[in-house]
Amino acid sequence: MVTRDDPQPASGPGREAPGDRRARLVEAAVDHVAEHGITDLSLRRLGSAIGVSHRMLIHHFGSKEQLLVEIVRASERRQRALLSRLRAEPGVSPADVARQLWRQLTDPGAAGQERLFFEICGQALRGRPEAAPVLEGLVGDWLEPLARAEAAAGASPDEARDRARLGLATVRGLLFDLLATGDRAGVDSAMEEFLRLYYGPGASGQALSNGR
Repeated sequence: MVTRDDPQPASGPGREAPGDRRARLVEAAVDHVAEHGITDLSLRRLGSAIGVSHRMLIHHFGSKEQLLVEIVRASERRQRALLSRLRAEPGVSPADVARQLWRQLTDPGAAGQERLFFEICGQALRGRPEAAPVLEGLVGDWLEPLARAEAAAGASPDEARDRARLGLATVRGLLFDLLATGDRAGVDSAMEEFLRLYYGPGASGQALSNGR
């Protein structure tokens, strides 16, 4: 694919605003990482894949590390949007919504994105300034919709927030377990046990398998 710098003016009729251009590049980068992973990822290679020069990526994001942070944040937004869509489906229990989301998160094709998530979070926790923005909303952006769903199911505000935090931490912990051990059967079994504890005995459903 031929790459190019962006010759367009910053504004004007029919022109793409810089913020829109940046957002579109992030989404294209997320799609590329989802399909190809992050092995040997460079700005030059990524730019070539999504149709811009590496100089344009530096212009919009400053560095590879800052772009990776934006990829992680965009991936998290996509996951929250997916959760909202699954919850909007009629006749689907909360436990089955959780199962569907879990299957998406643990699909082998998503492993590169999940590895990137933990890698960037680790850098942020070590104090790397270019990675620090990934911590903004890392928990809070999830707690609000999760707690709202718990409150709608009858939990008190405090209980709803505690349950939301517990659910988020469990999913992320089991994702880390899967990446570290590769024990798909063990991790799926642990998720099923969590759903039974979290939602009660009636949460039993189709076993998690993801076709494997």
